Amino acid sequence: QVQLVESGGGLAQPGESLRVSCAASGIIVDYYAIAWFRQAPGKEREGVSCISSTDTTTAYAESVKGRFTISRDSAKSTVYLQMNSLKPEDTAIYYCGVVFLSCSDYVLEPDIEYDGWGQGIQVTVSS
Repeated sequence: QVQLVESGGGLAQPGESLRVSCAASGIIVDYYAIAWFRQAPGKEREGVSCISSTDTTTAYAESVKGRFTISRDSAKSTVYLQMNSLKPEDTAIYYCGVVFLSCSDYVLEPDIEYDGWGQGIQVTVSS
């Protein structure tokens, strides 16, 4: 059974940085992508970034390119999303999900069916 647990997040001022982590377990396939999505109140879910399990393939939403960096620690089965130069519009609940596809812009589409989700974690950017 796939289990994803997010941690990190919290409150930051505009321009500051935060990191969120996603610890994965129970994934029995070799090829998959871990992605971060976010959802702000009253807005649609937005794919933020993804990373493939077996190589360094990554993808980012245009809104976070150059500010966010996704990485993974395979030994810890953990994926990180480093968020720099945060803006108030980055405020949302951030969810990590696993999909049994390779990372690409396609898997960041909001209507893609994922194979597991974490419980979500709040990120608030406010002065």
